[in-house]
Amino acid sequence: MTKKTPSTPDIEATGLRKGLTSYGDNGFSLFLRKAFIKGAGYSDEALDRPVIGIANTGSAYNPCHGNVTQLIEALKRGIMLAGGLPMDFPTISIHESFAFPTSMYLRNLMSMDTEEMIRAQPMDAVVLIGGCDKTVPAQLMGAASAGIPAIQLITGSMLTGSHRSERVGACTDCRRYWGKYRAEEIDDQEIADVNNQLVASVGTCSVMGTASTMACIAEALGMTVPGGASPPAVTADRMRIAEMTGAQAVEMARSGLTIDKILTADAFENAMRVLLAIGGSTNGIVHLAAIAGRLGLDIDLKTLDRMGRETPVLLDLKPSGQHYMEDFHKAGGMATLLRELKPRLKLDALTVTGRTLGEEIERAGPGFRQDVVKTMDDPIYPQGGIAVLEGNLSPGGAIIKQSSADPGLMEHEGRAVVFENAIDLANRIDSDELDVTADDVLVLKNIGPKGAPGMPEAGYIPIPKKLAVKGVKDIVRISDGRMSGTAFGTIVLHVTPESAIGGPLAYVQNGDRIRLSVSKREISLLVSDEEMQRRKQASPITPPTADRGYKKLFLDTVTQADQGVDFDFLRAVRPDLPPSA
Repeated sequence: MTKKTPSTPDIEATGLRKGLTSYGDNGFSLFLRKAFIKGAGYSDEALDRPVIGIANTGSAYNPCHGNVTQLIEALKRGIMLAGGLPMDFPTISIHESFAFPTSMYLRNLMSMDTEEMIRAQPMDAVVLIGGCDKTVPAQLMGAASAGIPAIQLITGSMLTGSHRSERVGACTDCRRYWGKYRAEEIDDQEIADVNNQLVASVGTCSVMGTASTMACIAEALGMTVPGGASPPAVTADRMRIAEMTGAQAVEMARSGLTIDKILTADAFENAMRVLLAIGGSTNGIVHLAAIAGRLGLDIDLKTLDRMGRETPVLLDLKPSGQHYMEDFHKAGGMATLLRELKPRLKLDALTVTGRTLGEEIERAGPGFRQDVVKTMDDPIYPQGGIAVLEGNLSPGGAIIKQSSADPGLMEHEGRAVVFENAIDLANRIDSDELDVTADDVLVLKNIGPKGAPGMPEAGYIPIPKKLAVKGVKDIVRISDGRMSGTAFGTIVLHVTPESAIGGPLAYVQNGDRIRLSVSKREISLLVSDEEMQRRKQASPITPPTADRGYKKLFLDTVTQADQGVDFDFLRAVRPDLPPSA
């Protein structure tokens, strides 16, 4: 047996021997690396263990990740108990309310940061700590591209608060109370009072917004330990999940369970099924498309809609239902939901435990009586939460969260009231001079991936104040942007192609008639093809550009909503699959 010396590092390239800095002498590179890390007090015995990287997304600007310090402590405990060496490192952290111009604009940057730091630093596996909306998809995108064993640790949801004996939680109740305030149903003092109660602890939104959606999707994909989606941020259950995650990361490093073995076509089908059944955020579609694209796979909207017709909403959570994430956790979390969905799932899909999803469902046991997850025979909503629309207004597809829309507006024809961009909307939406009725259709242009840029959540167009004070609670709204998963209403989103690149939405004019038929999956502009062609010739569209920096990279390479709003050069090419697979 050959004795190993600093001049003959392991050819297997594990632990500290992975990704040696280029000094032209690998032996010296390892010698220097060990010298510096020993300066932090590490022993040779510690340095010989599997190295588990921990992507640390703690930030004073991110209260959704306010428990990261405690999570890292529990992670390190689990890693060391399992015989690994934990090494936490910082990455970009994004919070919805603290990111200008919008968090989606920075998601791809965070994914690149995550990918490159995984590649640049020696680790045999990585734990991804994410919670707030864009952090989990950014981490899964980056880890999928990096290709090593990876496991997701969700930060967890916030606790609910109480306003005048009414239970409240961010952020569906944020929007509900703000709507009351705009309608002059409550005064300045009450809106200030409720502001103190909406977020009762650190953690992500307590309803089925994008953060909770991505937590559930991460578990459905097999990327968390069983039960990893639902424990609230400040509970002992969340800390135990962190410890389990650390131990599992060591096992994955030893077994070589890389992320591509988990994020398969079957895993994405399971994720789509869960997205529909939980009444999940419309943003989940965009993020799934981006993650799948990093593996050379597509999320087909027609398939999603077909699945939606046979997959009812089972989870009674706001905004589609009444409960909160802490209730879902007490009801058994994802195990309860997956048990009910089992006949429609791809049970052979592998998870981070090395077992299949079907095996994990069986290991979770028979379940118990609860009232948060409904049965297939008695659902919250008879179809999936999201429907895919097509028509001449959106040739590439659009979506609507039908489970949180007004049933009376699902089949509707109305006059278009057009806003050219977000600034135009802000300037005129509350004007008494705005020519609008409750039967009209509000149209907002130029808030898509390139138009804003970054596809902000401005698709949740507020009810015009002149209508709100008269008691109007919903109106049909259409845009090429997104809305928060915590939002509700009859809102058509992700119109593709977007107006900023010359999609049909760009040519809608005030007074045009628009028809929405959710039953027929239709969104149509009732204008002749000849008239549309005349408008296009009269007003050609020039896509926005930038001279330098990240904005230039974004505008030059970002894809449309159906491709995940990722950068085109980050998509994987699969030689084993046809281009459309």
